[in-house]
Amino acid sequence: MKNLFLLLPITILLLTGCKGSGISPDISAHADISDWEYLFDSGLNNSMFTEGSWHISDGVLSPSVDEVIWTLTGYENFILDLEFKNEPGTNSGVIVYCTDRDNWIPNSVEVQIADDFAEKWKNADKTWQCGAIFGHLAASESMVKQPGEWNRMTISCYGKNIRVVLNGKLVTVMDMSLWTSATTNPDGTKIPEWLSRPFAELDTRGYIGLQGKHADAAVWFRNIRIKELE
Repeated sequence: MKNLFLLLPITILLLTGCKGSGISPDISAHADISDWEYLFDSGLNNSMFTEGSWHISDGVLSPSVDEVIWTLTGYENFILDLEFKNEPGTNSGVIVYCTDRDNWIPNSVEVQIADDFAEKWKNADKTWQCGAIFGHLAASESMVKQPGEWNRMTISCYGKNIRVVLNGKLVTVMDMSLWTSATTNPDGTKIPEWLSRPFAELDTRGYIGLQGKHADAAVWFRNIRIKELE
């Protein structure tokens, strides 16, 4: 009993120290999202996009041009779960931690969506393939399904830590604080020049967006739900 009382303060200290510490929840699989909130309402009233650029029908969201649909509010510490479907050649993405919607490319993190079966993306840099953190960190393996099939992606964002589960497999784990350069990744590979801010400097609260019809190939989204974390 004496030992228990000695350990109790240490246990409390460890638990309270983890809260808000930026340690990502151990997200390695898809969760039950039945009680999670939808990111966008059925009329897209809580989103920002150019009129006519995005459409929703029977719960399926799709773009007609290469423009992003954004949340109206910023999010910090959350899990985002969604389904997407590619057509041949799709190149899209899920954007998190965006602090400037007008100049989002260097001021956000993009989780890549791509048709890895298309020759263009199959032979591209691995950080351009599906499940990667675009331009910065490749997925451990390609888990995207053939065009025309629905995929499921879960993205955990907690402080500087990002995890991506694609079709049941944890494929990407990133600690943004390690990306201190705007030109070179920690493994020595080059970062695209248009991504001009080090991830270590990015704010970890920002808007969430879905990239539109990029590379002239369509993409569809559905069941986009979010759970905010403490």
